[in-house]
Formats: sequence, C-alpha cells, structure tokens
Amino acid sequence: MARAAVSTAPLSRAHSPPLLIPQQPHSRVGLLYPQRKALTTAAALPPAADLPPLSLPAAAAAAAALAAAVSLSDPERRRRAQAEAAGGGDKEAVRAYFNSTGFERWRKIYGSATDGVNRVQLDIREGHAQTVAATLSMLRDSPVPLAGATVCDAGCGTGSLAIPLAAEGASVLASDISAAMVAEAQRQAEAAQAAAPPSSPFRIPRFEVRDLESLEGRYDIVVCLDVLIHYPREEAKKMIRHLASLAEKRVVISFAPKTLYFDFLKRVGELFPGPSKATRAYLHSERDIEDALREAGWRVANRGFISTQFYFAKLFEAVPIAASQ
Repeated sequence: MARAAVSTAPLSRAHSPPLLIPQQPHSRVGLLYPQRKALTTAAALPPAADLPPLSLPAAAAAAAALAAAVSLSDPERRRRAQAEAAGGGDKEAVRAYFNSTGFERWRKIYGSATDGVNRVQLDIREGHAQTVAATLSMLRDSPVPLAGATVCDAGCGTGSLAIPLAAEGASVLASDISAAMVAEAQRQAEAAQAAAPPSSPFRIPRFEVRDLESLEGRYDIVVCLDVLIHYPREEAKKMIRHLASLAEKRVVISFAPKTLYFDFLKRVGELFPGPSKATRAYLHSERDIEDALREAGWRVANRGFISTQFYFAKLFEAVPIAASQ
C-alpha cells in the first residue's frame, strides 16, 4: 500500500529559523478536487430566452429547494442542530459524538488495521502518529526524565500517547471526555502491559472520564494533543490557562493553526459534510496560544509543525517563565 506523502518540519528551539512551509496550495486543492475538470461550465447553459417561463408555484418550489440546500450546507446551522440534539453546547456535542459514531471512526483512525480504512483516514492516522512521536521526542530531550515523572494526558483518546509514556515508566493520568475512548484506552494499555517484558518499567496509567475543565492535581508534565480543535477561541485560551496551572515543569499542546490557507480548506470541507462530521472544528492562531500560555506564566521553548495531505498541527512545548530567568 502506498504511503501518503508527508511534509514534516523538524522540531526547532524558540530562536531557530522559520518552520518549514507546507505544500503549495495548488497541489492540495488538486487533492480535494480530483475531478474538477469534469464540472460543467456556464457556457454550456442555454440562453435565457430559450428557457421556459417559470410559474409562481414552480418558482416558490425552486426557492424552497435552494433555501434547503443552503441550510444543509451551512455549517453553523448544522452544528447548532447537532448541539441541540445532544442537549447542550459544544462540549455536550463532542461527548455524544465520541461515545457513538465518532468513537468508531477515531478508533479506526488511531488503530493499526487497514481493512475498511480509507486514504484520508490513513493520512490522518499518519499525521497524528507523527504528532505523538514529536511529543515523545520533545519530552525525552527535556531535562525532566520520563521514568518516574507524573504526566497528565488531557484528552487521551485511545491511549496513543499515554501508553508509550507508561512504557517509559511515567506515572500517567489519562483522561478523556468520552467513556468509550477511555474504556478502549484502558483495554489497549492492559494488553500492552501484558505483552511487556518482565524488566519493563511499564506502569499502567490511571484512566478517568473527565472533561478538561474538571481536571485537577499537580503534574510534572501536562500534555493536550489534538483537543483544542473542539474549543472556540476564548474557551481554548481558558483551557490552556487551566492546563498550565496543573503543570510544574512542562506543557505540550498541539493545535490546528489558523492561517488563510488552512481556514479556506476547512471552510470548503464544511460544505460537504460526511456522516461522521458531527462537531465543530476550530483553528487557532499561534499568537492566541502563546498569549494564553504567557498569561499563565509560561513561554514556548520548543515548537514543531506536522503536515500531511489532510492533517496539520502546530506543536508547542512550554516551560515556566520564572524558571528560565
């Protein structure tokens, strides 16, 4: 099976050269619209004088059909309906989604099987795996040894980061808003522990069903990967400040960066919702993330950028400002 093309910038320190720029927009748009040339052009339409007159009832029906089409393609209206169906706002919609159809979709993406996994899902799997690998590389290179360190994996999903951290001897709290995700992560962690050699420092994580707001305690390291995409701007900044308040030595956060190009791709994708796209997706500016960390007393010391065809994420590692002065 052909591996998806990947463009990944190397991790860089805060004063290193600019990050690698992702592939040019025209190549990405070609991936999103492989059959663009088959579209009918306006020149093929008959002249207005040759069109039959439209009766009032027919015109009303056409207007209603157009309004329905616009409504269905309006992502904000669609999402409001999804949130109302889940009994609340964004958080309730996310919880409901990841306990049902979203759980099945993302368990498949985060897994290792290839049967029934399409090209887009394989590409997202590759991108997320690279984000996890880059996070582990950052933490291994930091002065804080992973063996014996206390780590909060906020939004653990199926355990793709929590399990490797546990295998290195870290004491991990792995939490997620989805009970289904937490149960799957615990199952995979128990299987990994059973397969580990007797000399392994593997420490089974402590799993909890929690949203970000209710996390508490103090940890050497707090990590939150690919979760902020579910939070609007002000809520995301609030969550970052809260997570930073739980950490002693390191905070690692990944987020989908807000740029004109990525925002355009997101908006195009929202016009063609699939059956599994049931939650909002928020992009965030680097400045907002850095400001939220700074307000909590942290500065970005290390950063990376991960980009595949259908996945893109910025990765920040932050340290306390006071400790670096």
